Amino acid sequence: MSSAAATHSDPYEYQPGFGNHFSSEALPGALPVGQNTPQVCPYGLYAEQLSGTAFTRTWLYRIHPAVMAQALSSRSSPASTRLSIPESEPLDFVTGLRTIGGAGDTALKSGLAVHIYTATQSMDKRAFCNSDGDLLIVPQQGRLDVQTEFGPIMVAPNEIAVIQRGIRFSVGLPDGPSRGYILEVYDNHFELPDLGPIGANGLANPRDFQTPTAKYEHTSDSMGDRQQQDHSPFDVVAWHGNYAPYKYDLANFNVINSVSYDHIDPSIFTVLTCKSAHPGTAVADFVVFPPRFEVQQHTFRPPYFHRNCMSEFMGLIHGEYEAKKGGFLPGGASLHSMMTPHGPDAKTVENATTRDLLPGRVADNTMAFMFESMFQLRVTKWAVEHKQRDHDYYKAWQNIPITFNPDQI
Repeated sequence: MSSAAATHSDPYEYQPGFGNHFSSEALPGALPVGQNTPQVCPYGLYAEQLSGTAFTRTWLYRIHPAVMAQALSSRSSPASTRLSIPESEPLDFVTGLRTIGGAGDTALKSGLAVHIYTATQSMDKRAFCNSDGDLLIVPQQGRLDVQTEFGPIMVAPNEIAVIQRGIRFSVGLPDGPSRGYILEVYDNHFELPDLGPIGANGLANPRDFQTPTAKYEHTSDSMGDRQQQDHSPFDVVAWHGNYAPYKYDLANFNVINSVSYDHIDPSIFTVLTCKSAHPGTAVADFVVFPPRFEVQQHTFRPPYFHRNCMSEFMGLIHGEYEAKKGGFLPGGASLHSMMTPHGPDAKTVENATTRDLLPGRVADNTMAFMFESMFQLRVTKWAVEHKQRDHDYYKAWQNIPITFNPDQI
């Protein structure tokens, strides 16, 4: 695609903040003054509103209205049977998407889905728009150069990006083949969790979230997949509103933890949440387990054994997960359905119950995460029958020693 020169020399300029009102323009004066829909917009642009909810909306000032496209057609994706990156198979971000499981109904705007992607090539003259829900993208290998209607976003491993429902985007692969995880929510939008007794500071700070700066393409190149058009969909010259894609660096997460005994509930590791109508549960939580100090005394320090009212899908971006060292690899994933018992493996248990409880570090050079949901995920046939599925996962707990002694207090 050819690209018009914008007023910003850096295509990856960002604006700080989360959930507030933002504005950006690639040409000076492109944003109308005093109203959203003047009879004639500056530069001869067209005003178009993108609505996420009744109270989350953004005005786009673009060269072509989005309606200027041909009729939709069906599309089929090539099959892939590998969680590893298929070096010989030409897959881009969209054709390389595979669904692990999900729950709910997109037509009712209720539920979620968990996906993975493995991509070997950039999207060439192709764009994607998800009308079902918001996408939270977690790259595990290789950066993603995400072109959106709002401007470009570069997302590296250990960062996340959220692309909301209805936003058109295209993904390039500046580092070559890439893979990662995706959490899709149908109900609402991701937001910061309520901090409650924590107060004003901690967890993910609003100022560390970044939205893109406007940068437009004005080209007559034909592009599309299921819907062809003779111009770029990324022709937005200016925008303002509170409904915009954003990125976040997980290294900025401010960990809250116990400094005396026992564990704080894992909800303290929540980066973003999509709330449900039921207090104490969520459509989806995005939770991380960053490097941190552990200092609890008289405490079993690893994640404790538990059965949860939520379903837990866990992934590893890099490093070695503290509760299954050597048994859980970067790029892998585990799913514990609601009320399914799980916890640290036998080796971790042995070490945790015999070691001296000195202050120390945990999870250095590691970033594990969890998609957690109140819904029971239905696993796809593709995931169940995948050749890399671990059928011996249960063996991680079989050698936990039984130390019960009714005569010992």
